[in-house]
Amino acid sequence: MSGDLPRIPIPGPDSETTEKMVFLQEQIVNFLRQYSMPLIEVSLVFSKYTRQLKEALLVQASAEGENIPEILSQPWPIIGENSNEATSGPPLETMLNNLDDDRMDILDTILRSAMNATEMPLVDALMQLRQWEHLARNQLAGVKATGELFSPLEIPDDW
Repeated sequence: MSGDLPRIPIPGPDSETTEKMVFLQEQIVNFLRQYSMPLIEVSLVFSKYTRQLKEALLVQASAEGENIPEILSQPWPIIGENSNEATSGPPLETMLNNLDDDRMDILDTILRSAMNATEMPLVDALMQLRQWEHLARNQLAGVKATGELFSPLEIPDDW
């Protein structure tokens, strides 16, 4: 079909780290743009992965008597002003009941598959996902009503 996206070859375990990171980035961007995935769902999936990757990296670092840098161990600071205004709309609990678990599972599978297939090092995977987490957290900081949590994640053109 002429409308299909070109198939992106999966970098092998021996490929350059940059190729692996570009592959992961392309997989995420393609999926999020195709499905206009809501900010809240994207945030939850990225949060899960950054937490899991950080914990795995901490275990490895501890076993080697090492520490991991703060850029990996902590979420990056939010840029700009935080909205401290009261939010409007349905209660958050109601909104959380409207999450699309299937769509979140697909993103989860894309992340896991891309990282496993390329055997991406934990440090590189965590750094990549910290960038995505940062993008989502900055957009979450600007939310003024609970309904805005279901707006699609805005991906910059140069991303």
